Amino acid sequence: MSRSVDIILLDGVGSAGKTSIARALQAITREVFLHVQMDTFLDMMPPACIGHPDGFIFETLPTIPPEVAIRTGPSGHRAMAGMRHAVRALADQGNHLIVDDVLTTPDQHASYATLLSDHRLHRVAVRAPLDVLEAREAGRGDRLIGLARWQFPRVHQGANYDLSVDTSEATPEECARTIRTAFGI
Repeated sequence: MSRSVDIILLDGVGSAGKTSIARALQAITREVFLHVQMDTFLDMMPPACIGHPDGFIFETLPTIPPEVAIRTGPSGHRAMAGMRHAVRALADQGNHLIVDDVLTTPDQHASYATLLSDHRLHRVAVRAPLDVLEAREAGRGDRLIGLARWQFPRVHQGANYDLSVDTSEATPEECARTIRTAFGI
């Protein structure tokens, strides 16, 4: 089965509010939208791959304030490429999707564009100022402090979006309504 479906790609730094927007969007769309989270794919990795050169290394850099760089090894690259292919497989089966991802390279954006060319891909930049992201990161208690600072200059760099929302200025529900209206979903 293959029919063209809508795919909302939410791209933003960790703690930007992508998951909250996705949940709010699911509650107001006309059609059923599945929520595909990058974190789910990271959780599929064996715990031994976290902190290992084959998977993902989170390296605290000697900066003030701290930054946590992500180094991705072969297994980590395969898992993330697998996620993008899984998104295509879900779409090819007729599922509308909200994809929650953190894209840090032009190749990642290009991969989605190529894989999803048979569907309606709507790219949404989910933004917030760095100080807001760092405060959220610290308040969550489940994030490495400094990850937002490292991601901030990398996410959105050179990317083209159909829409941008700022979660420091709008609630997840307001962002979801903006997305729904912009793409007629």
